[in-house]
Amino acid sequence: MGQPIDAAALDTIFRAARTYNGYLDKPVTQADVRAIYDLIKMGPTSANQQPARFVWLLDDAGREKLAACASDTNADKIRKAPAAVVIGMDEDFHEQLPWLFPHTDAKSWFTGSEAARRESAFRNSTLQGAYFIIAARALGWDTGPMSGFNANKVNAAFFADEPKVKVNFISTLGKGDADTIFDRSPRPEFETFNRIG
Repeated sequence: MGQPIDAAALDTIFRAARTYNGYLDKPVTQADVRAIYDLIKMGPTSANQQPARFVWLLDDAGREKLAACASDTNADKIRKAPAAVVIGMDEDFHEQLPWLFPHTDAKSWFTGSEAARRESAFRNSTLQGAYFIIAARALGWDTGPMSGFNANKVNAAFFADEPKVKVNFISTLGKGDADTIFDRSPRPEFETFNRIG
């Protein structure tokens, strides 16, 4: 059974955490992204589908390749960040289900239905993208998730040899520079968008 985490941890993950537009000059290493992924993979996905495919860009060449696929403002953010990540989704994730979900023949649930696979891959890779943000924050990193990019260009640049993998969204990663954030936008009270019953 889970136990509540303390107020400082809640601040780190949610209340004080922000989306960053720029970062301090501190590198992100392979060990760092492996530690982030080791948390991401523990988050729940339907039938343990694990459809997200992450491309971690830790060098200038990789980030430049991604920047070439992004809008002007986002391209500049990507170039200046110590790291970036492409969060993709494998629309043939069901091929991995025999070992990821061995309790039953889950692969057969998706065989023959590209539409069902696409919908499930998008939903569950989006969850994993959110886990990326939370895991990064929990380990002391900051993120700048974004959707201002040309998906066809990203797919051609990073998934050309895997045509069933498509980009979901992209993000920068590093130690955030507090001078690059805006004032926090409004957050609605419970009653605004919720109801019970």
